[in-house]
Amino acid sequence: MGIFSRRQSATAEPTSPVDFRAPLEEVTPAGVGLDPRLRALTGEWTIDRPHSRIGFSVRHAMVTTVRGAFTDYESRLYFDGARPAESRAHLVIKVASVDTGVEQRDGHLVGRDFFDASRFPEMVFRSTSTVHEGGESFRMTGDLTIRDVTRPVELQLDYLGSVMDPFGYERAGFDGTTTIDRTEWGLVYNQRLEAGGAMVSEKIRLQFDISAIRA
Repeated sequence: MGIFSRRQSATAEPTSPVDFRAPLEEVTPAGVGLDPRLRALTGEWTIDRPHSRIGFSVRHAMVTTVRGAFTDYESRLYFDGARPAESRAHLVIKVASVDTGVEQRDGHLVGRDFFDASRFPEMVFRSTSTVHEGGESFRMTGDLTIRDVTRPVELQLDYLGSVMDPFGYERAGFDGTTTIDRTEWGLVYNQRLEAGGAMVSEKIRLQFDISAIRA
């Protein structure tokens, strides 16, 4: 989810800058085990929304999986390839932009039973630490705020590579995943099934498929 602000391009939507402060504690010795290509990525980036996906998946009726995504968000990301602990991310998601492909379901999600978007329009992630786990894998810990409830989460973050695209913009790809218990953020609505179990699982898998552009 995070490693990235950018110049404008025809393929990337501009996003509003989001302030972040508080330098992060150094967790690993600078540069230990880091690929030189990662060091070259040091700098500010931003998520290219048309080529990225901030999504989730949840079990429905105990037998299938429903997937959705948030399409409107602002990002401010910084990656330090020599000192990973200095890397940080700040992401502000407009919860009313949720899209599961079913209009009625989306309306239920933004209503009072779930996100209550009229009262709590934004979901926020702000990183607090980043650790290089070896190779191209990182662990980013941060605070996730939903419905004004803030709790820590931990993302597994994998670097996928970087490239100069045909338009002359440097891109870097990352995959991030984590699983949360939605009830810890006050998302407790459910219906019990006659055969046992719940209509909507409490465990939610968050997925961040990130294409980032250098500032």
